[in-house]
Amino acid sequence: MRLHPADGGPLGAREYAGVLALLGGITPAVQALPPDAALADVRGALRYFGCDAGRLAAVLRVRALALYGVDAAVGVAGNPMLARAAAREARPGATLVIPEEPAAVRDFLAGKPVTALDGVGPKAARTLCSYGLDSVGRVAAAPPAALRRILGARLGREVHERALGIDRTPVRPGAAARTIAAERLFDRDELDPVRHRRALLSLTEELGAKLRTQGKGQGQGQDGQGQGQDQGQDQGQVCRALSLTVRCADRTTLTRTRTLAEPTAHSATLTATAYALYEGLGLQRARVRVLSLRAEDLTPAERAARQLSFDPEDDKARRLEAVTDRVRARFGPQAIARGTLAA
Repeated sequence: MRLHPADGGPLGAREYAGVLALLGGITPAVQALPPDAALADVRGALRYFGCDAGRLAAVLRVRALALYGVDAAVGVAGNPMLARAAAREARPGATLVIPEEPAAVRDFLAGKPVTALDGVGPKAARTLCSYGLDSVGRVAAAPPAALRRILGARLGREVHERALGIDRTPVRPGAAARTIAAERLFDRDELDPVRHRRALLSLTEELGAKLRTQGKGQGQGQDGQGQGQDQGQDQGQVCRALSLTVRCADRTTLTRTRTLAEPTAHSATLTATAYALYEGLGLQRARVRVLSLRAEDLTPAERAARQLSFDPEDDKARRLEAVTDRVRARFGPQAIARGTLAA
């Protein structure tokens, strides 16, 4: 399910937690998908409540709207991949049910681009499209052996199964979030690209700080003192992709995602990527209401490799980040900020 505040504003932490609690009252198998989605396995609850999944979804939507002012777009299907796809297509305040019959599943998936399949990123999609396999229906009709030769044995097998609507991924209650997000809501519909970029800068600063400082301590060694320039490289988390979402005044939503050259929590890299995503949208005179950034595919920083740089400015920037993180940890997140944001 995906959550949309009825007033068109951003989804707050209280509302999100409240809807997760509503789901928890129906089934214990609830997996949060921040910032605005969740998965729930209700198979064990159907017999207890004596109704089908569609009716449970209707009850949940009514409660979410009445208690938290949230319109839920709910997808009901036989596995997580199909449920997520159905939720993306469902209108806010509506439920889309995909029957479990194989023919119905094939009809639902057939015309979708290959990127709609879990595990098919930009690189795999380009490879498949170069062979004319640009839709899920064509991938499903392709010989499995050919897909294994094109994508490799494991990925080829998984992509073929998912093109047929088969997803063996379970719902993981309490699974650690693999994304973090932040957003900025303008006081009024904003036309100025300079203010858009300033908001993006503040978002990347916030995400970078969260990535570098969550997990272990706040840059302290065994003696409790700061570790210097490498703080944040051996702790915290890094992301492998960045996603930008722009919500306009007419409620149009534009989203772009880019995979990073290497996993990072470096604010300068996140900022450059966010600016590139923004420029790629070609907004021109768009009236923007909300900008949000999501760091995706998180992994512990100690497990990620970083290309060494001989650029003294890069080394200086990372040292400053380490100092800034320690100041904020001691005196609060507003204790220090970039001059361009404080002006």
